[in-house]
This record gives sequence, structure tokens and C-alpha cells, in this order.
Amino acid sequence: MPHRATRLSLGARVYITAIVVAGTLAVGASVYDLIVAPPNHEWLVLAGLAFLTGSFSIKLPSINARISVSEAFVFAAVLLFGASAATIIVTLDAIILSSWASSRRHSKVRAAFNICAAATAIWVAAHLFRILLPQTPSSPRLEEIIFPVAVLSASYFAINSFFVAIAVAYEKSSSPIEIWKQNFAWVGLNYVGGASVAMLLVTYRQSIDLTAVSVILPILAITYLTFRTSLGRLADANRHVTQVNDLYLSTIETLAMAVDAKDQITHGHIRRVQVYAVELAKRLGVREPSQLKAIEAAALLHDMGKLAIPEHILNKPGKLTPAEFETMKRHADIGADLLSSIRFPYPVVPIVRHHHEHWNGQGYPSGISGTDIPLGARILSVVDCFDALNSDRPYRPRLSVAEAFTILRERRGTMYDPLVVDEFVAGYQEMVVAADEAGGQARTLAVTHNAADTGSGSSALEEIRAAAADGAILAATRQSISDARSVGDVMTALGQAVRTLTPSSGCAYFRYYSDTDDLVCEHVSDERLRAVVGLRIRPGERVTGWVAANRQTISNSDATLDLGQASLMLDPRPRSAVSTPVVGPQGDFHGVLTAYSPRADVFSHRHVYAFEQLANTLGEHFSKGRLKINKLVAFQQRHG
Repeated sequence: MPHRATRLSLGARVYITAIVVAGTLAVGASVYDLIVAPPNHEWLVLAGLAFLTGSFSIKLPSINARISVSEAFVFAAVLLFGASAATIIVTLDAIILSSWASSRRHSKVRAAFNICAAATAIWVAAHLFRILLPQTPSSPRLEEIIFPVAVLSASYFAINSFFVAIAVAYEKSSSPIEIWKQNFAWVGLNYVGGASVAMLLVTYRQSIDLTAVSVILPILAITYLTFRTSLGRLADANRHVTQVNDLYLSTIETLAMAVDAKDQITHGHIRRVQVYAVELAKRLGVREPSQLKAIEAAALLHDMGKLAIPEHILNKPGKLTPAEFETMKRHADIGADLLSSIRFPYPVVPIVRHHHEHWNGQGYPSGISGTDIPLGARILSVVDCFDALNSDRPYRPRLSVAEAFTILRERRGTMYDPLVVDEFVAGYQEMVVAADEAGGQARTLAVTHNAADTGSGSSALEEIRAAAADGAILAATRQSISDARSVGDVMTALGQAVRTLTPSSGCAYFRYYSDTDDLVCEHVSDERLRAVVGLRIRPGERVTGWVAANRQTISNSDATLDLGQASLMLDPRPRSAVSTPVVGPQGDFHGVLTAYSPRADVFSHRHVYAFEQLANTLGEHFSKGRLKINKLVAFQQRHG
């Protein structure tokens, strides 16, 4: 059960209330019976022994439950003193077990449930036993009681363990049968051992004395130590598996974060999508742990194939061309093929491959439709679309929840499974709290890692995201320059990119004239640099001239050394410069591109790299223009 009662579902509250009421009635009836017809005082000895052995409990791995070896005294109480004495003994034993739990800050609701579940189980089991054996003979033989005691131990174990398994299933939103198989099936051996000890005690020693206790306690001590050792090893094995699984999922998540950083998507987005997908799967009736794990992993890795998609397509602000869209569509198959080399213990690859299939068969990559699409893929496509619409992106602001729901409903029955859409919209308010909490934890975790790992405002993921953004801007600028019809258009596109990619206020292009062997500033990207137009610099002189003479980039140099008196006419006054040669693909030198900043020492390696790429694009453009002119001159010469 959950640690806070406020988190319980209506079904869980009803179930717990029913068990508590039944247990309370069973304990009340037992107390009444003991007052009206008190049994032999020896039942108190059994109660004391149960109390003693209950203090030495063993925690079951994986779930919040404990067992003890006190069942021998419980079964003996049923045989010798009846259901009421046994119910009180079990209640005392459960109180001891719950006291262990309460020291670990478990809720009072959990304690009340555990006590009442055990009391109800033994009360029902003891009355079944009395139906089969209404009165225990004064000198019972083993063959007379073996079957009734077998029914007693089996029914007590089954009822008690299923009570707890159902409660755990409510907490974990899982199948109670699976919970019982994984955690309780083998615990029945403890009840078998307790029933055997109780039969030996009743058949060979009809009274509880020091001799009987001296024989029974060593057997129970051996049983306890055996269970503790076995469960300790099992707990260690489970802990190791959990650690390996956590490492495995952390590795997957880190890889997914890197992929999404390249796609300009925040880590909060993928964590929210993961929560939405898993919770929606549970609402749709998915209970198989392997299926839920598959959806959980696929939610992180579904866009793995985008590693193979160029940044200028991945982060293009406008609509993709048909050719670009065909390239983008390849990411589903590429991602699935990449993940196929990983031996997942659950079916992740089909979800990744088909998460862009449409309900009507018009999706990709396979064009399958309806229920042929894996359920995990149908779930993922809906929640991924919703959170993308409800998040800010570089190319558009976020849509409201209502607007995103409208789009989902419009695509219901064409792109998306109608049932999945309806269930997501209906359960959104319950899922959004957990999803937002997961996204917030992701952002907090990222900030923590930044501070711990780098000591600055940047992180590895931010570097990846920045590099992806730079690549998209460079690609868009290359296209704009290619489409430009004048040098003015070229410089406008270039200036926008320079201001975006570097901390500069603008740039100037110095064209090289071989006949006079000097550089002349012919174009600037910003009106504030208009005073620089016409400035002549000889190769080897100043910063720009040095770059021209040596064909090397120089950064964070003093802008005054480059502009001289012209720098006094500029506002803001430039303090630092980055300068790089403009060279064509064949090595033909066109001039120098220089950018200026009002701050000193601000150009980083990343800024310099982006600036050099822009200069290379400019060189390619000028080389193409020169090639066209040369071809025209050659044509005129050949044809007069």
C-alpha cells in the first residue's frame, strides 16, 4: 500500500476498509469468546511463544512485507484451543511485525491493514478446520488430523498472502497474481513447516511444557536462520539486479538526452512523455511488466534514428520539402535498426520502428494500420504529439492544452487510435501532475549536474544542443546566401547569422584587389558600421591585413588596432575583433571577413568555428559568381 492514504484510489480505499472491518469483527468476536468461555491457561504460553518468535521477523525482498516462524504456535492454538485463541495470537504476532514496519515510518493504514488481514485469514481458516474436524480428539493420531491441518495451513496461507498481494497490486498498479507468484508462492514452505511442528506437538505431546518447548524452539530457530540466510542472499541478488537495471536505464536515458539535445528538445519533454506513456498504458489495461518496461524504454529511445538526420532538416523552422521529409522519415527505421543490436529483455524495437504509423495506414515506415500497429507505438505517438504541441519549440510557441486536445481529436481515427486518444484526454488531469513532476525533476537534475560537473552555466547536453542549433543556423544561412540575388542580400543573411552565432554587433567584408594589392571594406552587415566602408588596409598591416597575409584566423584582438581612427566614429565602440580569410573551394583568395564586439575577449572556440564556417560559405558563393563571369567572358571571346 502507498505511504500516504491520500494517494489511495477509490477501489483501494474500499478494499482496505473492508479488510479492516472484517478483521476488527473477527478480533472482537474472539475476545468475546475468550471472556465467555476462557480456555486452559496454556494458550497464554502459546501466545508468549508466538510473541517471542514474532520478534524475529524477516523482510521479504521487493515488497513491504515481513514473515516470522510463529505459525507453528498459531496452528497448535487452533488444534488445542480453537479459532478464537488462534485469532488473538495471530493479532499479537501481526502487531509485532507492524511495529517493525512502524519504526521505518510506514503508515498507520498499512499497519491496521496487515493486522486485520492476518486476523481475518486465521479466523476463516480455523473455522474451515473445525468444519473438517469439529473436535480434536484427546489423543489424536497423525492420520486423523493431517488432512484438516493441511487445509488449515493452506487456507491461512492463501487468504493472508492474497490479501497482501491485492493491496500491493493496488499500490503498484500491477496484477495481484503476478505479485503473488513473484513474492509469496515460495513462502508457503514456512507454513508447511509450522503445520508439521504443530501436528507433532499435538499428537506426541498434548501439553505445552518445558520439554515440548525445548524440542520445538531449536527446530524453529533452524528454520528462522535458514530463511534469513536464503532471503538475505535473495535480497542481495535483487539489489544487484536493481543496480544493474538502474545503470542500464541511466545509460539509455543519457543516450536519449543526447539525441534530444541534438533535436533541440529538452530533457523535461522526454521524461514527461515517458510518464504519460506508462500511465496511459496502465489505464488501457497493460499490466505485463515486460510490456510496461518496453514502453518506458521506447519513450526514451524512439527518436534515436535522428542521429542520422542533418541538423538543417531536423531543426528547420519552416515546412519540410518533399525530399527533406523523405529524409526525415528514415529516422524510424534507422533508430529501430540501431536498437536491434541491443539485446533488450522486452520488445522495444517494434515500438520504435512503428511509432509514426497511422491508424488509417497512411503513416511510415511500413504503412500498417489499426491494431496491427503495436499498442506501445500507438500510445507513444499520441503522448509525444501532445507534449510537443504543449511545449515551446524553436520554430513556434507552445499551444494550450485545449488547443492540443483539439488537434488530437481532429486526428482521431485517421492518425491515432481513437481509444488511445479518448483515454488520454479522459485521464490527462490525473497524469499531468506526475508528468510535470518528472519534467521538473529532470530540469533540477540537469542544473545539479551542471553545477557539480562543470562549475559553470554550461553542461555537456547544453553543448550538444548549442552545436545542433549552430548547425541549423549555418545550414539556413548557406541556403539564404545561395538564393541571394545581390551582395546586399548576402551581407544581410550573413549579418543575421553572425549576430546570432557570435557576441558581435556586426561584421565587415574586406575585398582583396590583386592589381593594387590591398583590401577595401566594401560591405558591412549593420548601419552602425557604415563609417568603416571604404577603409583600405594593405596585407600584413593591422589585424585584417595580417589575416590576409597569413591566411589564418585571429580572434579577440584589439578592434582599435584594426580600425584605427574609424573606431572613434562607431557607437558602440568596438573593443575586440575576430577576423578570418574568405577563401574559395579551390584556394582562391577573395578577401577577409571581420566581426567586431563592444566587449573584450568574448569570442570562444565555438564562436570562431561558426565564424569560419560562414566565411567558407561566403567564399563558395563568390567563387561560383566568379566562375559564371569567367564562363561568360570565354563565350563572348569564342563567338565574337
